[in-house]
Amino acid sequence: MIATFTPSRTTMPLPAPTARVALKSPTGRGLLDGAWWPRSRDLATELPALADELDPRWGRITRVAVNPMLWPVVPHKVTLHGRVLKIGWFTPELDPHKLLLLSYGADRWDLLVIPPETDDASAARLMSAACAPDGPPLTATDLIAAETARDMAAGDRPQSAQESWEYEDGAASAHAVHPDTRR
Repeated sequence: MIATFTPSRTTMPLPAPTARVALKSPTGRGLLDGAWWPRSRDLATELPALADELDPRWGRITRVAVNPMLWPVVPHKVTLHGRVLKIGWFTPELDPHKLLLLSYGADRWDLLVIPPETDDASAARLMSAACAPDGPPLTATDLIAAETARDMAAGDRPQSAQESWEYEDGAASAHAVHPDTRR
């Protein structure tokens, strides 16, 4: 019997991405304590990174409450680092764009949940608004609605001839503006 040895390459697993989170100063007031921008709508995948980020700052997170409206699956618990993070859901009582967190010491924090599909600029504005020292005066859903309205208003500019051509599937549009006449 002939044995051959082929050296194998050892690959290190890639580190899990860190949570995209912004937190208000401990002296800040308002309806929110910060914002979280998950990469997906999969709570089982996203919550461990969030807990890893928040545990050293706020104490061990033990419970999470969400409104299931924006989460396709809400697991009852997520295991991380040998412990269990319990997850509950509340439909009418909890803002759909908010995540409620409880720590071991029974402290409570409310985070704005920025939808994963949000563009970078909008997410940055939402994170900043959620972390304003004296506010925000708006609920989580109101902040998302205001940002959506802002994006829609910015989208009301006249289309270029190329944009119009692509949008109208090659047909001319009455809304097209020649690129040389836009200012």
